[in-house]
Amino acid sequence: MVDYIIVGSGLAGISFSEIALMNNKSVIVFNDDSQNSSKIAGGLYNPVILKRFSEVWQAQNQLELMGEFYSNLSNKIKSKVNFKIPILRKFFSVEEQNNWFAASDKPNLAPFLSTSLIFKTFEGIDSPFGYGEVLQTGYVDTALFLTEYHNYLMSHKLLRSETFDYESLIIKEDGLLSYKDIEARHIVFAEGFGMHANPFFNDLPLDGTKGELFIIKAPLLKLDVIINTSVFILPLKNDLFKVGATYNWNDKTDLPTEEGKEELIEKIKEIINCDFEIIKHDAGVRPTVKDRRPLVGTHPEHGKVHVLNGLGTRGVMLGPAMAKALFDAIENNIPLDKEIDIKRFANKRTKKA
Repeated sequence: MVDYIIVGSGLAGISFSEIALMNNKSVIVFNDDSQNSSKIAGGLYNPVILKRFSEVWQAQNQLELMGEFYSNLSNKIKSKVNFKIPILRKFFSVEEQNNWFAASDKPNLAPFLSTSLIFKTFEGIDSPFGYGEVLQTGYVDTALFLTEYHNYLMSHKLLRSETFDYESLIIKEDGLLSYKDIEARHIVFAEGFGMHANPFFNDLPLDGTKGELFIIKAPLLKLDVIINTSVFILPLKNDLFKVGATYNWNDKTDLPTEEGKEELIEKIKEIINCDFEIIKHDAGVRPTVKDRRPLVGTHPEHGKVHVLNGLGTRGVMLGPAMAKALFDAIENNIPLDKEIDIKRFANKRTKKA
């Protein structure tokens, strides 16, 4: 008997797995590598939506939880995955500077936006209007984190590399679950965009937003911060930089496109003035929701069947907080926030598993 079967091993699934293990619960995690958005994600965490100069929902709470979460996880997998690094918003005009100061005067944004403009010169970038610094920022190396955590699960025989067969899940009269050779108390589906194949939750309004990213090589670009405008430029090592991302609401494939390539090249050239070479071009479909809130909760008819999805573009921030919220709801009867609870769509759901 295990406490939790977890279907999906991206940011959502691994976040829940780790929260459960930290609370002395047993897990079995299923991974079939069908979704790659977590692996190729930029991994940035940023408490401010710079496009609109608005605060990320519950940003401070998420930042506090993720700091402890990734610290404990790094100790477990013996690899540093959380890198605190400034994010600088490049300004293109005096008007953008003024908008920044207006935003930094707002009480909810003041903890996250520095009021001192930065006019540091970075080789490879012209920025006569300077930069604004976002505070409490950084990135999580999602590829390293997921690879090492999968290795940890495998070494403890907690990971199954196979596609989950929904028809083999049996919900018993006593409420317990059976799946092939596994008996479980609960199951958590954390499948990202793959949720569309899930008969328990495929009627929830999960949208998919395709994103494309580059790894570029630019020997003349010297950066020790993340630059963010219409795209971000994240310094790696050996003159390599991660650049992203595009947003496509129509294409639901994880294949890189020429259109995405041209868009990224154009946006890179708006930021830097030196040559660069595209080393790698990736694409993935982020699990997004139109109301910009995750999908968290329990099936209306099956009290042991749960969902954790819709982390969208901010999975590294949202993952630990949403996993904890779901765990607390299941184990401690702490009600979910109405903004994330799937009950908000109860009147619109039509299918039943």
